[in-house]
Amino acid sequence: MDGPLPSAHGARPATARPARIVFFGSGPFAATLLDRLLADPATRPVAVVSTPDRPSGRDGIPTATPVAARARGAGLDLRQPATLRDTAAVAMLRDLDPDLAVVADYGRIVPATLLDIPRRGFLNVHPSLLPRHRGATPVPAAIAAGDRETGVTVIAMDAGVDTGPIVAVTRRPLDGTESTPDLEAALATDGVALLAATLGPWLREEIDAVPQSDDGATSTRPLRREDGRLDPTQPAIVLERRIRALRPWPGSFVEVPAGRLIVHDGAAATPGDTARPGVAVGSIVADGDGLALATSEGLLRLTRLQLAGGRVMSAAEMRRGRPALVGSTVRAASGVRESAPT
Repeated sequence: MDGPLPSAHGARPATARPARIVFFGSGPFAATLLDRLLADPATRPVAVVSTPDRPSGRDGIPTATPVAARARGAGLDLRQPATLRDTAAVAMLRDLDPDLAVVADYGRIVPATLLDIPRRGFLNVHPSLLPRHRGATPVPAAIAAGDRETGVTVIAMDAGVDTGPIVAVTRRPLDGTESTPDLEAALATDGVALLAATLGPWLREEIDAVPQSDDGATSTRPLRREDGRLDPTQPAIVLERRIRALRPWPGSFVEVPAGRLIVHDGAAATPGDTARPGVAVGSIVADGDGLALATSEGLLRLTRLQLAGGRVMSAAEMRRGRPALVGSTVRAASGVRESAPT
C-alpha cells in the first residue's frame, strides 16, 4: 500500500488554475514539507498557519516556529492565531477560500468546525504507520517502542486525532540505532516525496481514501521534562531506546547525590558483560574505565554525560573527575514508575 491509493472511478480533468492551498504547520518536519510546496508554483500556499511566536532562552526572546520563519522568509501570508476554536478562525479560513488544507506537525488539534471549509478538505501528513502512534509524538514513540518499521501516512482529516481515512502511505525500515532528530529528518524527506505524489491526484479526485482500522492503534502525547528520567527498574535495552527517542527534548537524566546527571548517550551492554553479583538495581558502577547504570536487566553503559551546569564529557572523564559516582544510587521519581512515551 505504498504511495497514493488509486481511485476506482478513474481520472477527473485537472482544474485550470493552481490550487489554493493553506498550509498548517509548526515544527521542523512541517518546515521540510513547506519547502516542497514552495518549490512548485502549482502548490505554493496562499497562506501559512502556524502557532504564535514563543519566548525562548534566558531572555525570553519571542522565537518563531521553523514553519513561521520559513513563511516570513518566503514572503507568504502568515497567520498565527492563538486559537482555532473561535469564530475568527472560521472566518479566517473562509476568507482564504482554499481548495485544500495540508497539515503537518502543527502542534494543535484542528477543530471540526474548520474541516469542511476547503473544497477538498484537510490532508494530514503524519510520521508513523497509522493507526500506530497516533497523536503528538509518533517519532519518539516508534524509537522507544523498538519498532522495526515506521513510515509516513497521509490521511483525510476527520474530527478524531489522526483517525481519518488513509490516502497514501510510505514505509521505512528501522535498524535500532535511530535517534529522533535523524529519523524525523528522514521521514520528512519521505513525506515530501509522498506529498508530491499525492497532491495532484487528490485534488483531481483520483484517490479513494481507505478507512483506518482501530486494530493495533496506539496513542502518543506531548513529552514533558519528567519523561526524561531514566528508571533503572526497566531493562537496559529499554533505557537505551529512550535515550535515543528523547533526544533533544526532554533529554535523559538520573538524579545522583552530586545532582542531576544528564545522559546524552548510552548503550545496553552485551549479555556477557552484565554480570554484577550483589549490585543493587539503580547503582552506578565501574565499567572498564567508564561508568554504567545497573538496571533490572543488564547494564546501561553511560557513554556521554554531563552534570547539570557542567560540560559534556565522556564517562571516563566523568569518572576521573567524580570518582564518588561509583557506588552511588540514582534517586527514583516520587514513587512514579516511568514508561515509554505513549
